[in-house]
Amino acid sequence: MSRRTPSSPGRAGRRALAATGLAATCLIAACSPVQQAEGPAEEAPDQSVGEPADAGAVQQGGELVVALSAEPDRLDPVTSRSLYSRYVFHTMCEKLYDLDADTEIVPQLATALPEVSEDGLTVTIPVREGVVFADGTPFDAAAVKTTLDRSLSAETSARRGELGPISSVEAPDPTTVVITLEEPFAPLTAALADRAGMILSPTALTELGEDFSTAPVCVGPFKFVNRVAQNSIEVERDPNYYDADKVFLDRITYRIITDASIRAANLQSGDAQVADTLSTQDVPGLRGTEGITVLETNSLGYQGVTFNVGNVDGLGTPPGDVGTPVANDPRVRQAFEYSVDREGLVRAVWNDLYSPACSPISPESEFSSDAAQECTEFDPARSRELLEEAGVEQPYPLSMIVSNNPDTLRLAQALQANLEEGGFALSIEPVEYSSLLDQQDRGDYESLQLGWSGRVDPDANITNFLGTGGGQNVAGYSNAELDAVLEQARTSTDTEERVRLYGEAVSLIQADDPIVYLYRQRNLSGVTDDVQGVQVFPDGVLRVAFAGLTG
Repeated sequence: MSRRTPSSPGRAGRRALAATGLAATCLIAACSPVQQAEGPAEEAPDQSVGEPADAGAVQQGGELVVALSAEPDRLDPVTSRSLYSRYVFHTMCEKLYDLDADTEIVPQLATALPEVSEDGLTVTIPVREGVVFADGTPFDAAAVKTTLDRSLSAETSARRGELGPISSVEAPDPTTVVITLEEPFAPLTAALADRAGMILSPTALTELGEDFSTAPVCVGPFKFVNRVAQNSIEVERDPNYYDADKVFLDRITYRIITDASIRAANLQSGDAQVADTLSTQDVPGLRGTEGITVLETNSLGYQGVTFNVGNVDGLGTPPGDVGTPVANDPRVRQAFEYSVDREGLVRAVWNDLYSPACSPISPESEFSSDAAQECTEFDPARSRELLEEAGVEQPYPLSMIVSNNPDTLRLAQALQANLEEGGFALSIEPVEYSSLLDQQDRGDYESLQLGWSGRVDPDANITNFLGTGGGQNVAGYSNAELDAVLEQARTSTDTEERVRLYGEAVSLIQADDPIVYLYRQRNLSGVTDDVQGVQVFPDGVLRVAFAGLTG
């Protein structure tokens, strides 16, 4: 299979998508033509993560309104799987470790980075003392053990695979956690800097059990107040928080506003002070709007199309026979990839603010390599050849579920036009974001468009999604050769070896194409100038916990 890197010389010769062509094969009811970006975007700054609030410049108290592009899923860090829940968790569920603006791992509820034994099998973590949860329950090593044990044993856990081969978690004293591994596991500290490292109140877990998400209790600057489904989530300042002097706001309200143009309008009117995931069509104008700052960071994640290749009985069950050519014959999925004009998509749909992506590993990752960035050429003629070799009818009918926001629908329509040229007839099925998550879990789809916000360790971008039995392997994919390479990469502590192995993993993924990667987003968030302290790091999480109003 011919492959190229996104920055290869062939880029200049690629054709742009024509708006008329994009509209020609629209199959969804009442869909509208894709609007091509009007002229070049203003030159983007390299990165703008935002600055911490100046305590002398912000007032005490007040409410911050954040316009969210999608509704968070379950507010339980053990079962949650959406980026939007991570936004809310950031205000109320601290972790053993966090990331700084340079994506370096730093202690949060831990007091130092882990101490790892020479054989790599024992990990010792010192944790804070004098800290309490929002319900007054003391935070200690025993609480850490309770949370990690739940993540490892809960039937619905999405964290089990992220935590690796843990054989036991012990709390020999209130400030020491000892994790014993069956084999060395390099991604563990990075996992504990994400939802797997969020520590939950043992009291609340006992009282709520599987319903923890209805009233989550953690350690954090804010505590949960209320949630109105498909509308809003409220949190308020937690007086029990150990570092309360750094908290300025009284309350934060997250309002679910899925339409990007309405989020931008709320930002401009002052009805919201922060808005995530700005439309690339709005960004050039917002950059020049007085009173609004656009934060921009490169993402560690990706957007792609996932195929259901074996999810017949739901997430977490053994792969089965879906019984369709696209599920059973990799040539059909390879044809799909040959049909995708990534650079045309980025230019026509995303105003050239995003980047083409062909793998789950960001070029900015220390684990990237030439092999990890190899990419398939846009070649619709080769796509048709592959479909013919696979013996399927042309155009090959394929359905794709997508989130029903305008930007995603524009992308889907552009893909539809690409695929028509390559011999596909793509039908687009828009659904609510939360419904899309449920459908993908059930295996109730043929293909779906969704992305991943990305993590610093590539294991978290691959194994959970494509490793056999992975906690988010909604494709139902299983490849023993890939499993073996990912296992070697997880257990190696040699960075160069891990780089090589992840390059091999990407090659194996691209040979089978259970996921076709499309592009890498830029994290684009708007903030009004009467707010300080809002930050967005490359992990994509909107950080507002230590923001303040200036008047």
